[in-house]
Amino acid sequence: MNSSKLASLKQNQNSLGDGYLKFQLNRHTSATLPMRHTQEAVVVPVETISSMPNMPGCILGLMNWRSRIVWAVDLPKMLNLEYLDSRQRLYNVIIIRVDSVLLGLVVQEIQGTTKFMPEDIRSPVGQVASSLIPYLRGCVVQRKEILLVLDAQAIVQSSILRSD
Repeated sequence: MNSSKLASLKQNQNSLGDGYLKFQLNRHTSATLPMRHTQEAVVVPVETISSMPNMPGCILGLMNWRSRIVWAVDLPKMLNLEYLDSRQRLYNVIIIRVDSVLLGLVVQEIQGTTKFMPEDIRSPVGQVASSLIPYLRGCVVQRKEILLVLDAQAIVQSSILRSD
């Protein structure tokens, strides 16, 4: 393939938008995370996460991912949304990386990928609870549903995850 065809193909792919992982935070809330921060989406048995004492309530514990130890966080609980069902036997975990930090985000359901243009992201002010705004890049209306566009860096750096 010559370089002009390759450049044209790359431009067409970019015109489709940026890639995002789409998931359900809980029964009522759909969200996305940029693919550039997403390492993997895995389903793990509940018992593979080891709880740790004296941690914030949203931290489920530690898990092994590809021979690395990663904190597992109940993302809906962290965001003050309806919690995950405590009777679950399996967790849907999204492993994210921001710089050198890995974090496992436990969500209700992983739905796949989606694309949208950066200019499609709208201000979340007035659309969502004010407690969510620090963790959002914005929201996107797609097929009559509002998708929260989460900010991976804000999640990783959240003071909620610190036990002081």
